[in-house]
Amino acid sequence: MPFTVDAVPHLPAGFGDTFTSRTVDVDGVELHAVVGGTGPALLLLPAWPQFWYGWRLVMPALAEHFTVVAADMRGMGASSKPAGGYDAVTLADEMTALMASLGHDSFHVAGYDMGMMVGYVLAARHRDRVTRLVLAEAVLAGFTPLPPLLMPPEVNELAWHFVFNRLAEINERMVSGREEIYFGYQFATKAASPEAIPQTAVDVYVDALRDPAALHASFEFYRAGESGDQVVALAAEGPLDIPVLAIGGEYGMRDGVEQAVRQVASDTSGAIAPGAAHFLPEEAPEWMARTLIDFFA
Repeated sequence: MPFTVDAVPHLPAGFGDTFTSRTVDVDGVELHAVVGGTGPALLLLPAWPQFWYGWRLVMPALAEHFTVVAADMRGMGASSKPAGGYDAVTLADEMTALMASLGHDSFHVAGYDMGMMVGYVLAARHRDRVTRLVLAEAVLAGFTPLPPLLMPPEVNELAWHFVFNRLAEINERMVSGREEIYFGYQFATKAASPEAIPQTAVDVYVDALRDPAALHASFEFYRAGESGDQVVALAAEGPLDIPVLAIGGEYGMRDGVEQAVRQVASDTSGAIAPGAAHFLPEEAPEWMARTLIDFFA
């Protein structure tokens, strides 16, 4: 499966009438995005271990107000999967180049999980390009308090993968051929309930990660330890002055996202997604769509 609009299953009715897949070459890396709608440009950045498909339930409503660009960063979905280059600055600069190639010199950005860090770095490095920013459901390196190695059981269930994913090689060997066990567990334990993300969607994500290059990339995001230093260095240049909305799930980060983001953005407001934990665009799609439309309007 190529993981483009015309290939993935279980999309909302009429999705293919609005959205199409686009591919852009950025310095030899093929970057894929799903594009549709009219209005100001809105870049949606994906979560780990997902790709653009994680935004599918929110995109139709957003497309009534914005030109939506749901991107696959390198290593994800239908984008190229090189062996390296997974630090936050590289990912952010490639997303900026993607938007320029699609004709958008300025744009809004919304990112959660992995997309939150990349979204912040993008806005901090390209301050003349990003007009408004939504950051959701992730830690921000250098500004979110980190738990100890030996954590309480309930925290360990949520955060243990950070250490595992950064291992040099053994993680790939252990997960290869068992992708449905490892990644299925992520969706079952980081959502508000084990059934919150339907099995049909989990199957799509797992299928994408059966590709050895995609599996390698999924761990490279975490192995790129320089990303944290990049965040801290950019924050030292001064806070963002654009409007920023920080969102946590009621059963996820709650106000922890807002507390971290207020340290790097002077015009920050916060919101909590009711009934959701981590995968906000799928656990609370109607709330998420309405919140983004109101904020970016």
